[in-house]
Amino acid sequence: MKENRRQKKIILKPSSKPNTSKENILNFIDKVKDKIDLLYINPSEYFEYLQNDLNLSIIYPSDKANYVVLDNAEELENRSLNYLKSIDNNKENETELMTSSFREQENKNRTFVKKQFGVYKKVKSNKDVEEIKTISEKGANFVIIDVEDWKIIPLENIIATLQGTNTEIFALAKSIEEVETLFSVLELGVDGIIIESDDENEVSKIQHIIRKFSFNIAPAKIMEIKDIGIGERVCIDTVSMLCEGEGMLIGNKSNFLFLVHNESVGSSFTSPRPFRVNAGAVHSYTITPDGTTKYLSELESGSQILIVNAKGMARIVSVGRAKIESRPLRLFKAICGSEIGTIIVQNAETIRFLDKNHKILPVTHTKIGDEIMIFSKRPSGRHFGMEIPDEYILEK
Repeated sequence: MKENRRQKKIILKPSSKPNTSKENILNFIDKVKDKIDLLYINPSEYFEYLQNDLNLSIIYPSDKANYVVLDNAEELENRSLNYLKSIDNNKENETELMTSSFREQENKNRTFVKKQFGVYKKVKSNKDVEEIKTISEKGANFVIIDVEDWKIIPLENIIATLQGTNTEIFALAKSIEEVETLFSVLELGVDGIIIESDDENEVSKIQHIIRKFSFNIAPAKIMEIKDIGIGERVCIDTVSMLCEGEGMLIGNKSNFLFLVHNESVGSSFTSPRPFRVNAGAVHSYTITPDGTTKYLSELESGSQILIVNAKGMARIVSVGRAKIESRPLRLFKAICGSEIGTIIVQNAETIRFLDKNHKILPVTHTKIGDEIMIFSKRPSGRHFGMEIPDEYILEK
């Protein structure tokens, strides 16, 4: 799996419906300010409102914005290079913008960020992709991509072209479904999406789409191992080739999930199945891309799941088929900090964990005291797979 080390950004363009007051727009921004990274709004029109400490950077075709959107490569070259030159030649006159607001009064504790310059570009052909490459070469900090019809192919070309540069790729998204696609193209995805919205729940869903690409994976110590007899387990065959070190997060508790490795490594008696995760018993939880949990027994052809590696990086793959079969099962109990969790898997050499050194460890060779990789967090309730943060729950 390719890695993109840039932080993904949510860029909100507040939806201004007829008769919507500035006060209502600012109230909405205040509700979602901790869920977004940039605000696409006219700083001149909202100057007096932006004096409130929103702690947000502004992106807009305006010199008052932190991220200044320009029309073409020529304007970019003139504006951005002159700006950088002025900084290099005259540090004491460096023009800086405040991240938190546009207040002009002196404040010793205020935080500054330098202006970023970029270009808005509508993409209709390969000629436009070539122009985006030129824009990047001329020093663009970002480029805003607007692809009206075909999205995947031109975005793949743009992402491949700008990979390794310092130019961030922002794309316009019209729906939640588009957001998910834009963040997963070429496994790297765009660096940010611009979405017009006045719906707090929609912004929360987008935030989760970004956050789901990373989990805090940590070692847990095995406390107990017990054979529990015959039961049904679910074998997940995906439509993707899985790499060594990748697997699914599975467990009996939604807040304590074990990293179950895929079958990309064979044995003396089996060939590699690099598309397969022999996941666990039918009742087990796994996390899905929309942030909910599902029982393994609910997965079927076309379902989407998260494949996670030992560093916690996740990607979305689709299920080709799910096979439920009766097999001998084994229970493992482990502890991480103050949290204890269990998992029930098939008792066979092809089912494997990852140990604390990220080495593959067959469940048949796992012993009490071994440390294996898991994901855990504070327990919370679930209602039809959706997290209920403040609900009391005790799972054993």
